[in-house]
Order: sequence, then C-alpha cells, then structure tokens
Amino acid sequence: MESLTALLADIRACTECSAALPLGPRPVVVADTAAKILIIGQAPGTRVHQSGIPWNDPSGDRLRQWLAIDREQFYADPRVAIMPMGFCYPGKGRSGDLPPRKECAPLWHDRLLAHMPKVKLVLLIGQYAQAYYLNDEFKTLTERVQHSSVHDRFLSLPHPSPRNQLWLKRNPWFDIDVLPQLRARVQAILEDK
Repeated sequence: MESLTALLADIRACTECSAALPLGPRPVVVADTAAKILIIGQAPGTRVHQSGIPWNDPSGDRLRQWLAIDREQFYADPRVAIMPMGFCYPGKGRSGDLPPRKECAPLWHDRLLAHMPKVKLVLLIGQYAQAYYLNDEFKTLTERVQHSSVHDRFLSLPHPSPRNQLWLKRNPWFDIDVLPQLRARVQAILEDK
C-alpha cells in the first residue's frame, strides 16, 4: 500500500477535473493515521479555496462549536481528519455553491480510509456525504439526522452553514438532543488513549 504521505501528495497535485473548476484545482484534505474522528463535508467554499485551510469560514466556526473543539485542536490534533466529498471549490450555483465534483470520492476516499483504521466516528455533513455513505430508507436530510445515533460509527449532521439557520430554527431538537450527545461522544473519543 502507498504511504499516506505519498497519497496526500498525489491528492494535492490532482488535476482530474481542473477544466470544470472555475478557480482551478486546490484540493483541501487533512488525514493522519492517528485519526479517530473523520469529518466528511461537501466541498470547500471560496474562503477555504483561497486559504487552503478546511472549514476556515463561518460554517467551520459553527461546526467547531457543535463539536466543542476549539480552533487550535481542530487543526492541530492528528485525531481529527477532514475529507470532503469534493476536494476543490466546485463553483457558484443559483442558490449557493455547486454540488461537489463526483470524481473525488471514488478516486480518493477508499484509499484515504485505508490509512485511517482508528476512526471511530464519521461525521457525514450534508446530503452529499450521507447519500454516498448511507444506504438507508430516509428521503430527507431531516429524517436522516433525526434517526441517526451518536453511538453509531456514521453520524448524519446538517451543514453548519449560516444559510441553514431556518433548518436549525425549525428543528430545535437538534440543539437540545443531538448536540449535547455529540459533544459527549467527541470528548470521550478524544480522551480515550
């Protein structure tokens, strides 16, 4: 098996779908063999594309709040890995960013996961990650999040984007029931040596 260092270098040099990327390729991914928590989101936005730092925007601020992890630990702790569905900014659509490019996950995900055998919790953020990884009967993100358990390996979450404020307001159970359990699970995983 290729080394994780070599794999990450290959991912960061990827130009598979460069012709379709309005800002060009700039794959954003964080992986380590020590990873215990894996965050699978959609794709980088423009701020993340510019900085090369995943979740370096208001969505990331909210995600870190949900997890009760400060910015320093989020970026410095090798036990936290970040692997989006699409590694590059896909461009702007009518009501936000375009969906993640479909090339990335089949090309890179299994190879990256092979290097992260210690992962105990996979956070599937948004419908694209959930549709790719879950084969369930739920038709909506809300149903999937409602029926997801923080005790399972895969946990479905809504996207923490400020654009999702209405969803969060309509689903107060998420703040009341899900987030305290999520924070406790994350803390337990990170405290487990």
